[in-house]
Amino acid sequence: MDKTFEFGGEIVWHPTSDYVENARLTKFMQLHGIGDFGELMSRSTEDVAWFTDAVLKYLDIQFHEHYEKVVDLFRGIAWPQWCIGGKMNIAHNCLDKYIGTPVESQDALIWEGENGETRSMSYGELYLEVNKTANALMSLGLGKGDAIGLFMPMVPEIAVALLAIAKIGGIILPLFSGFGESAIVDRLADADAKALFTVDGAFRRGKIIPMKPVADKAAERIPTLEHMIVLNRTNNPVNMEEGRDYRWTELVSSQPNSFPTEMTDAEDPLMIIYTSGTTGLAKGAVHTHCGFPIKAAQDMAFGTDLYPGQTIYWMTDMGWMMGPWLVFGSLILGATFFLFDGAPDYPGPGRLWEMVSRHKIAVLGVSPTLIRLLMTHGEGPVEKHDLSSLRFFASTGEPWNPGPWMWLFEKVGRKRIPIINYSGGTEVSGGIVMGNPLLPLKACAFSGPCPGIAADVLDENGQPVRNQVGELVIKAPWIGMTRGFWKDPKRYEDTYWSRWPNVWVHGDFAAIDADGLWYILGRSDDIIKIAGKRFGPAEAESIIVSHPAVTEAAAIGVPHKIKLNELVVFCVLMPSTNPSDALRKELRQMVAEAMGRPLTPKDVLFVSDLPKTRNAKVMRRMIRAAYLGEDPGDTASLVNPEAVEEIRRAK
Repeated sequence: MDKTFEFGGEIVWHPTSDYVENARLTKFMQLHGIGDFGELMSRSTEDVAWFTDAVLKYLDIQFHEHYEKVVDLFRGIAWPQWCIGGKMNIAHNCLDKYIGTPVESQDALIWEGENGETRSMSYGELYLEVNKTANALMSLGLGKGDAIGLFMPMVPEIAVALLAIAKIGGIILPLFSGFGESAIVDRLADADAKALFTVDGAFRRGKIIPMKPVADKAAERIPTLEHMIVLNRTNNPVNMEEGRDYRWTELVSSQPNSFPTEMTDAEDPLMIIYTSGTTGLAKGAVHTHCGFPIKAAQDMAFGTDLYPGQTIYWMTDMGWMMGPWLVFGSLILGATFFLFDGAPDYPGPGRLWEMVSRHKIAVLGVSPTLIRLLMTHGEGPVEKHDLSSLRFFASTGEPWNPGPWMWLFEKVGRKRIPIINYSGGTEVSGGIVMGNPLLPLKACAFSGPCPGIAADVLDENGQPVRNQVGELVIKAPWIGMTRGFWKDPKRYEDTYWSRWPNVWVHGDFAAIDADGLWYILGRSDDIIKIAGKRFGPAEAESIIVSHPAVTEAAAIGVPHKIKLNELVVFCVLMPSTNPSDALRKELRQMVAEAMGRPLTPKDVLFVSDLPKTRNAKVMRRMIRAAYLGEDPGDTASLVNPEAVEEIRRAK
């Protein structure tokens, strides 16, 4: 894209002296004799080893055996090795190191359920529960290198389980709590999962959503799965398979509360987070003990300025990278994370603001989708609550529109609270670009790249551009980068490193304005975002074409007022099959059951062909443009341009 980018306007927030003088970022720069943010960016991207070492020390990341070298690029920029020779376990840095210090008695987590019940755990209490759960896992024969899934709502036990898996040296497999059977199978089978944490059910808008039955169906299709640990959340009757299934209370409660943390290599796998791509099944981004958690804590410290004793809440699910990000980042910083298990506007539109007030939340992470929803209720629900504890809003998941951004800034934040935009991804372990307490803001903008991220915006010829839309890229390695895709190194290289030599191409359109502020303008590939969740069209298409009546399918995202996008699927049927409303309903239901009801297609439309290039690539971009009545662009590359017109008529 080479068109001139239309920028939205004026700076609306300038950092006050209080924000600047007390910022963690300011103190980090002072510690290293750095005069301003520009100098920090230059030094952190030109000397990656110095910056990484400085961050590890700043975060007090403790090693059982210290690393001999920060980074080694002997395999090339796509495959750096970090903390060479170092031995550590991130669970030690989240919990163990605080035992016997004043932090032990501070709140590590605060939780609220949809029906109003609350719980909290101090660092010491969380430490003991994690130890007991680690012993429970070991009693089942699980240990270092074993992959274990998390299919649970946002209850305290999901954080306990996540940390216990890390503590035994296992590999965490976080799953979206709304997934259907097929999505669970695809991910756990790919990772050869041996165990799964789940619950009987979850509460959502006053109703019980069964989860154990979904897990049971998935387990039947995962040959390596030997154990299932079931938390009682809703008192919903469930089937318990003898020899495989264990009640959390029966298995965990009787375990010893001490456990010797497994000393892993710094680069041992910690977690595989599956993220959707435009083709094929979801790809498993591999993260290590010295990778993802370090980047999470760095961004949380420098971007949202979180201090020990403060509470951060990011409205998320553990299956989205922001779930593990929230837990690891806050604990490394000695802060408190807040979990909520329920709908943010239930039983009324003021629920979110009520929780901010009750729990004295300092950093509130939201999505633009949520704000679009809440602003439909006006300012009344906001004005009923004391939000004086808030220091920062934060947001990620999708691009903003100016209207909702300004509503949050002006009506909720009263123009005093900055909105820290944050954009990167699962494979990045956090942000490429982010706001911070030191730099001014415009609506919908990012202050700039995160320290240590050598980001740029390139045109189609690979040249840097300003005031124009281009591809968001990164030109140097950083410690949070994924260590490749699980079992598929070629796909990793093809996805990020194949367009320009030694340049990570992220797949987002971006721009930098004349004042140096950054903007993310959406995906430059076919990935769909529904209510902030990345959704690969191939996943829905695979489900649809499994029906015997369907030969081909193409999924697109179309605009939705609240969710940003919703799904529309186009199908080519077998010659012997006639389109019908009954078949359309059946196909919609298949996607809902397999992927989860939030991803139910708005519509399924039947066509005789899908627009394809000569190498048989389905052109979803053209399908979407035709469906929306927009110009599909140059169709010369298609072997069947008439298919575009048929799609236009199919609505």
